[in-house]
Amino acid sequence: MTDRLARQKAHGRGHRGEWLAALALMLKGYRIVARRYKTKLGEIDLIARRGDLVLIVEVKARRTLIEAMEAVAYGSERRIERAADLWLSRQPDYGRLSVRFDMVAVLPRRWPVHVENAFQGRN
Repeated sequence: MTDRLARQKAHGRGHRGEWLAALALMLKGYRIVARRYKTKLGEIDLIARRGDLVLIVEVKARRTLIEAMEAVAYGSERRIERAADLWLSRQPDYGRLSVRFDMVAVLPRRWPVHVENAFQGRN
């Protein structure tokens, strides 16, 4: 398989994984307010909200939950946090919001696994 084809397949898996993750969160009562939020500082896969709680969600499609958890590296956590800071600063009700950094693992032939507090943001 060529590199280009492999990238295209990975891109497709990523979109499907994000769609499934969004569906799982919506069924839990969250509203998806942004998908693939991109800034120069970083990217957030999903931003979900229920009341004053905002979830900054990293979606990982892997074979196992352990592989998905290990795929969120320290450097990517910092990029996600910087992008989250920017998104939050643009919200009119910024002062009332609580923020949590979660992960959704999309595993083969299983419903997505929502991991709350997958990593801690800066305080």
